[in-house]
Amino acid sequence: MSIPVALSRRDRLPPHRRVVPLLAVAVARILSRLSPSRLRTVLEFARRRAVPATADQAGAARAAVVSVSLRCAGQACLQRSVATALLCRARGTWPTWCTGVRTNPFAAHAWVEAEGLPVGEPHPAGHFRPLLTVGPVCSPPKRSP
Repeated sequence: MSIPVALSRRDRLPPHRRVVPLLAVAVARILSRLSPSRLRTVLEFARRRAVPATADQAGAARAAVVSVSLRCAGQACLQRSVATALLCRARGTWPTWCTGVRTNPFAAHAWVEAEGLPVGEPHPAGHFRPLLTVGPVCSPPKRSP
């Protein structure tokens, strides 16, 4: 089995715009060591009171994460997806965070989706079967008195 060795394209961010993505990457590295159930619990807590992210917002967050972390630009899909979701949350939005598998040949993967499509992924929608997802919580509209 072969794995891709080319890294994602990495744009350089100005120094003043690197701080929050670096923090998201650092927290994601810690969170990616948790068990799946605990990670899901933490992400469900983090998504509270966030509006759904657009594809552009999630794409910008993913690009920022990849630009500040060589590890996230490579094979660390779990850390990259968690950092992308956390960076979106820091900006007031939340994408759908997903982990899943394909069976032939077997592979596991983690990614974020926005507007129903994977963000920045080389694979088409439906290539991996989602096992865990943490989507945005849409609050019901407030009724006027």
